[in-house]
Amino acid sequence: MEDRLTYVKDDCFETFPFSEGYESDETLEQIGQAYHDHRAALMIEADEGMTKTYNRFHKESECGAAIAHLRELHDEMDRAVLHAYGWDDLAEEVQPQFLTEETEDDHTYQGRYFWPAEQRDKVLSRLLALNAERHAEEVRQGIAPKGSPRGGEADDENTDDDGAGLFG
Repeated sequence: MEDRLTYVKDDCFETFPFSEGYESDETLEQIGQAYHDHRAALMIEADEGMTKTYNRFHKESECGAAIAHLRELHDEMDRAVLHAYGWDDLAEEVQPQFLTEETEDDHTYQGRYFWPAEQRDKVLSRLLALNAERHAEEVRQGIAPKGSPRGGEADDENTDDDGAGLFG
């Protein structure tokens, strides 16, 4: 066994602060289905799997109509999710682009079609704040133990045992 982090779907989504009513949001359902259907048709037409499809999605020189439409649907889906959270300002602000060494310090994102770091940070900051708000409400209702949303015991000043803040 390796000693690196592993992805466990149930743990990952257990405390994720989904938007209120996301399960019955017709707009999210429609754009999600349109994206899924287009991607499935694209993969069948090109006779390729998910990895090759997304490699093409992120390749700036790939300008075929099917991939371009997949990017448009992806952008529309991102905006719909941000609107579902009520973050209309972010839905208008965040714009994916092809990230390069000149526009992106993190090599993980270089050469990919994604939001620039500053925009990613704004979205993540709001998700973390929402997660903390929901945890505080669960503590107030007595359905969650007092402490940080990540499981550390916190005192009234929102610090864990080593004095770091809720997420630090």
